[in-house]
Amino acid sequence: MLYYLFQYLDKTIDFPGAGVFQYITFRSALAFILSLLIATIYGKKIINFLRKQQVGETVRELGLEGQSEKAGTPTMGGIIIILATLIPVFLLAKLDNIYVALLIMTTIWMGTIGFIDDYIKIFKKDKQGLKGIFKVIGQVGLGLIVGSVLYLHPNVTIRKDTIGERIKTENMDPTLLHEKSTSTTIPFLKNNEFDYAEVLSFMGDGYENWAWLIFIPVVIFIITAVSNGANLTDGIDGLAAGTSAISVLTLGLFAFVSGNVIFSDYLNIMYIPNSGEMTIFIAAFVGALVGFLWYNTFPASVFMGDTGSLTIGGIIAVIAIAIRKELMIPILCGVFLAENLSVMLQVSYFKYTKKKFGEGKRIFLMSPLHHHYQKKGYHESKIVTRFWIVTILLAIFSLVSLKLR
Repeated sequence: MLYYLFQYLDKTIDFPGAGVFQYITFRSALAFILSLLIATIYGKKIINFLRKQQVGETVRELGLEGQSEKAGTPTMGGIIIILATLIPVFLLAKLDNIYVALLIMTTIWMGTIGFIDDYIKIFKKDKQGLKGIFKVIGQVGLGLIVGSVLYLHPNVTIRKDTIGERIKTENMDPTLLHEKSTSTTIPFLKNNEFDYAEVLSFMGDGYENWAWLIFIPVVIFIITAVSNGANLTDGIDGLAAGTSAISVLTLGLFAFVSGNVIFSDYLNIMYIPNSGEMTIFIAAFVGALVGFLWYNTFPASVFMGDTGSLTIGGIIAVIAIAIRKELMIPILCGVFLAENLSVMLQVSYFKYTKKKFGEGKRIFLMSPLHHHYQKKGYHESKIVTRFWIVTILLAIFSLVSLKLR
């Protein structure tokens, strides 16, 4: 809203300084500061409100050290992250940008699913919360919408030409160089673009028209997997918020260079028109996560609950898909992947050994993975710090992919 106000002031009365709001870097910095202030200043008020409403965590006895001390800690703290993200976005971003609109919808959609889950756990006294099938339906529904919009919307395009090639076509309308495509980026390869439509090339002429048969299911799978990964990672103080902040900041750098014609040309990466505007949302989201960490680091004053964790995973997935970096998620979100795999391996191996030997055996002392290290006697602060370090290394490794091919 402020963006449109200052744009109007700049055009109509040449208001001093109003033009600075045209710069993505300025609005991103402002969004980060504003979201950080909202999360830290008003976060305390929200925590006190949740405590007054007796929105406390019900802790299942898992035999973990210090677990009983966390009973009654306010949960649903994801509300802090959501509000601290959306308020700066509504004030500073171009709301008619399709990518920003998708991220706003994702935040509200996944936040609602998580809120319902937390509400059932707390007020209905049902420790299982929202049934898994309904969570999956919500995730699949979001994936269907996001995939369909990215596939069909006319403003979701890419441009593969270089500056040199555009000079030769300087008399051509630049928008004519934009093209609809289901191409994505394969990290660490020289010719690193892959079009999902190519999977259907065996169908003969016109196979491109059926690319949605591959693209939309891939989007659904990624959103479901990443949101569940974030949900599983949210098990000890500061783990999910800290690792997510690092991953999202990295995606923000990718979004900025992908949406900038100069940088994308210099780095020889896919130029995605209008995607740079996502940087404002990402900056606000990182600020919200860092501000939330003020209260979520050990010993936590508030837990994000599914309201926060499902929202975080959904946002990360949609950003990665929008900037055509979804195939980098296993690297960048390696902690989420490890948490997901630890649960899948544990459950599968237990069922297999129980069926074959009559007694279930376990690979890990406990899953998800962070609980395995807790069982081994590591303090949760040490586990969180080391997982953060691993995420930083993975983020650097992901950024190196810009030039290392």
